[in-house]
Amino acid sequence: MSCVAELAWHENRRKWVGDQSQRPQRMDKDPIISWSTTYEELLLSNRPFPEPIPLPEMVDFLVDIWHDQGLFD
Repeated sequence: MSCVAELAWHENRRKWVGDQSQRPQRMDKDPIISWSTTYEELLLSNRPFPEPIPLPEMVDFLVDIWHDQGLFD
């Protein structure tokens, strides 16, 4: 990656994810997605989520579902 492209990428990423140091950490809170939530309940509903779901939590949820369905190796 060229130096200019790399700098632009980092700047765009910073704008997208924001300043991580200013965000409260959720490590000590329970996950937003319940362990009993199904794929259909979460993703096929048109209701808004009660609160934002952190990306790492959503990725973990999807990977678990994909493993259970044999779609992820």
